[in-house]
Amino acid sequence: MNLISRLFRPRKDPRETVRPLWHRTVEIAREPQWYADCGVADTLEGRFDMVTVVVALAMLRMENDPELGPLTGPLTEWFVEDMDGQLRQSGVGDLVVGKKIGKLMGTLGGRIGAYRQGLAGGRAALAEAARRNVTMADETRADALAERFESLAARLAVVEPQAFVRGEIA
Repeated sequence: MNLISRLFRPRKDPRETVRPLWHRTVEIAREPQWYADCGVADTLEGRFDMVTVVVALAMLRMENDPELGPLTGPLTEWFVEDMDGQLRQSGVGDLVVGKKIGKLMGTLGGRIGAYRQGLAGGRAALAEAARRNVTMADETRADALAERFESLAARLAVVEPQAFVRGEIA
């Protein structure tokens, strides 16, 4: 009986491990300071941009950590699932959703690269990456946005891996 119960018991979804991290990244992306203090446009595009920023910074934190690296896939799956739901809610049909998700994934990948280079290149490079990749209501605030990106990246860097997965990000 033990063999049969093992064969037919529900398997744990590997994405569940990072569900708290996904929820926390969305919470961080919705913080009003991004919009009020840093000039991000409070529009659908601006909010999408902030989700991609926070997910990109989280993935940059995860990519070089042997404990967290394997969890970038499940985090990406949450991103895809959420964006799929958002597209369908906004009326995008089944035939187009896949194509749009592909474009969104390309966007996320490009932004990971842009923010990786921006963080390595200093504040001016990061501000330029922000200007290119974030829908701004006030582009003169790109330096403030870059400063906040650096601050978030620094906060993410010091969170212990298991706490990070649980979304325990100050």
